[in-house]
Amino acid sequence: MSSPSKPIDVAVGILMQPNGDVLLGQRPAGKPYEGYWEFPGGKVEPGESIFAALQREFKEELGIEVIDGEPWCGVEHVYPHAHVRLHFYISRQWRGQPQSLESQAFAWQGNLGVEPLLPGHIPLIHG
Repeated sequence: MSSPSKPIDVAVGILMQPNGDVLLGQRPAGKPYEGYWEFPGGKVEPGESIFAALQREFKEELGIEVIDGEPWCGVEHVYPHAHVRLHFYISRQWRGQPQSLESQAFAWQGNLGVEPLLPGHIPLIHG
């Protein structure tokens, strides 16, 4: 068995509307855990701050500009394909309406009724 890998830092954004609804995206075909729902985000590039990565990912995936983000919590999770350190930010301000720029489904959820939910996100919802 190989030694544990160094975790990959991932910026994860929770867009929160004034009524408390949050945006979830569905992982596209061809990616690990395709069809699973998750909060949008992506890998932090070398030399990039976590918030800058969050802003870049939301622009690339959803075509929106994240204006603010409050660090919320961190979760480390080991998937069969990757060891990740998830940095969650809550954002209540953004410009534009989310669009599916990478052919992924997304949905505003008030009670998180979508399934399956990505395993690394489950402790946040049910914890």
